[in-house]
Amino acid sequence: MAREIQEDRLPPLSLLDIPPPDDGLAGAQLGIDDNNTTGRFLKQEFTLDSVENANADALVADVVKKVDEGFPFVVADARAETLLKLADALKDKDTVVFNVAAPDEDLREENCRVNVKHTAPSRTMLADALAQYLAWKQWRNWLLVVGPTPEDKAFADALKRAATRFGLKIVDERMFEYEPGSRRADGGFEQIQQQIPSFMQGAPDHDVVVIADEGELFGEYFPYRTWISRPVVGTAGLYPTAWHPAVELWGGTQFQNRFQRLAKRQMRPIDYNAWTAVRSVGEAASRTNSSDAKTLIDYMRSDKFDLAAFKGQKLTYRSWNGQLRQPIFIVTPKIHVTVSPQPGFLHEFSELDTLGVDRPETKCTAFQ
Repeated sequence: MAREIQEDRLPPLSLLDIPPPDDGLAGAQLGIDDNNTTGRFLKQEFTLDSVENANADALVADVVKKVDEGFPFVVADARAETLLKLADALKDKDTVVFNVAAPDEDLREENCRVNVKHTAPSRTMLADALAQYLAWKQWRNWLLVVGPTPEDKAFADALKRAATRFGLKIVDERMFEYEPGSRRADGGFEQIQQQIPSFMQGAPDHDVVVIADEGELFGEYFPYRTWISRPVVGTAGLYPTAWHPAVELWGGTQFQNRFQRLAKRQMRPIDYNAWTAVRSVGEAASRTNSSDAKTLIDYMRSDKFDLAAFKGQKLTYRSWNGQLRQPIFIVTPKIHVTVSPQPGFLHEFSELDTLGVDRPETKCTAFQ
């Protein structure tokens, strides 16, 4: 597994949300264990190695070395630009890079690569999943609050697209500026208690407050502090995610328990994405009864491939951009609320393709 150490990233707002040191890695290890459970009967053995680096170029060099040593499948927890460097460095090899963390749309569209598969949902998938539920609830008028970072603005763009797509309306959009260093100062909560209601005054009538705060640096301040009592959704309050520790559906309880026994903690979304990536390789290996990298890659690209992944239906990869089709959970910090796609959102091929960029919309040409 290739992990880019992001030293410049601020810690999340809550101490409860600080990522564990094995975030993603533990999920990949569970996938290896599951693959070997089946592989034992087919005389197949799977191993996991890990490389970490804060320097993108050094990380890419380390991964290329590992591939040359005989590790053809790369589970990558890295920034979008690092992922592209990695994919380009491996383009002439029989290798697949699994993106388990980056939600950036351009990785699936203008900058797509044929040797990259995305088990992490894209921003548009997450935004569409949330918007479908808000439409189902008839919460049609949104007040959108956007943070100052490029990631915040990118998720806000995905939310705007989803609102237009499903007939919802953004009645007001506001930029929230914040001082990260003051949040843990004595008396800081008193400033926030005054700042948020003041920030929200004078807004048009709205059904819901939608937060775009990917870095989790201010969004959690908004529930219970708005000027008018309204639900808070987006990246805080009610939010979309690939996985949640409270999921019990479709065999989820035993899956969560197995992970807790292994990692001594709860499963996080990147753990799930990494598990799904590793299990994709294992599923292809068991179906083809082969360990040849090219054979497995071709099978994963074919319409014969599907994966059982504790989401109520078989998951497949989109043939036009390598994105994993999957239901998206809509959750609060402590409980699973619903799953999208929502009832009534239909599609001629797969209802899962109502989430994210569909084939007629794609700008990806690498898979053609």
